[in-house]
Amino acid sequence: MVVSLDLPRAILTGGGSVGRLGGLLANFGMRRPLVVADSFLASPQSGAVDKVVAAMSTSVADYGVFTDTISDPTTESVERCVDALAAGSYDSIVALGGGSPMDTAKAAAALRTHGGRMRDYKAPFTLDRPSLPIVAIPTTAGTGSEATKFTIITDSETEEKMLCIGLAYLPLAAILDHELTLTKPLRLTADTGIDAICHAMEAYVSAKANPFSDGVAASAMRRLGGALHTACSSPADGAAREAMLLGSCEAGIAFSNSSVTLIHGMSRPLGASFHIPHGMCNAMLLPRVTAFSAGGAVKRYADAARLMGLCDEGAADIDAAMGIPDALQRVTSDLRVPTLEGFGIDEAVFRKAVPSMAQAALASGSPNNNPIVPTATEVEALYHEIWDVGVGLRARGEAAA
Repeated sequence: MVVSLDLPRAILTGGGSVGRLGGLLANFGMRRPLVVADSFLASPQSGAVDKVVAAMSTSVADYGVFTDTISDPTTESVERCVDALAAGSYDSIVALGGGSPMDTAKAAAALRTHGGRMRDYKAPFTLDRPSLPIVAIPTTAGTGSEATKFTIITDSETEEKMLCIGLAYLPLAAILDHELTLTKPLRLTADTGIDAICHAMEAYVSAKANPFSDGVAASAMRRLGGALHTACSSPADGAAREAMLLGSCEAGIAFSNSSVTLIHGMSRPLGASFHIPHGMCNAMLLPRVTAFSAGGAVKRYADAARLMGLCDEGAADIDAAMGIPDALQRVTSDLRVPTLEGFGIDEAVFRKAVPSMAQAALASGSPNNNPIVPTATEVEALYHEIWDVGVGLRARGEAAA
């Protein structure tokens, strides 16, 4: 097997490591960076942008700050960032935040360098030419975007959630400072943490898995499974937060060098259609899609269950694999992941959207890497089942109350 491995050139880790940003920029010859973040990170309540500026201001000739990013970035919001890059003649980007600022920064770097529109670069097109260099600093433990060659941008005209692939989107360096994640609330911590679990598990069961991705995916599942509940229940626990951030990065490395599968394939159109945050989408889909897939890779899912502490170490493979969907359902229920109905989606509107969402999921290509490659009919059935399971969970909860 010939495997091409794509990684950032440098990754700094540890509490307070953001203070090393200036030296990192100087080492790479970045003299005029634009900090891309969001308005909250620039607020006094967060202070994250101030920390970044303080860390780099004496090492650069000039810098700018762009905070006009939005959740689930669109082609319009990316173009605003491209304009900001051009206006300041910046030579690099410091991407600070969760998946949305990072996706914005990656897309803007590519468009500033290569021109055109984002729809020109959507998968299966691969953009492997260099773009404006990026140093990525995550403030959530979930996307792993600081170590991936992907960005996801919604087309403002068509509302298509476009996956864009290539080395053009891979950050040059990343800084993993868990102290930047300590104040994140439970809902964000849970959803992004489950997103990271999806990345790791999907990379491990993917048809494109390889010995390198297997190693980092396994390490990620072990870290994430051991730390997720603690990070949610005790948000100031530094050890749990650090484990989540490292595990998230490992999971990003794993799926960037392997692939995601059916969960992410179904998640993108669901999120685009109903404006559900990406991590929450994956969490809604995780148990049922895993139940559909587990029979196609029993040993792999059994490994995943053991690594995440979701079964007894001595459980037989078939028992561990067939039990993992229920175990994941307990995780999402314990962390209060909403159902589709609980999120406020109208059932009739959802049912009507299912056929088009199924087609979009298959068109993304990700389901082709799934242990069981689904048909359009099977994807439609899964969407309907996920709604029905959610209704059942609500009914049981009401009966228990």
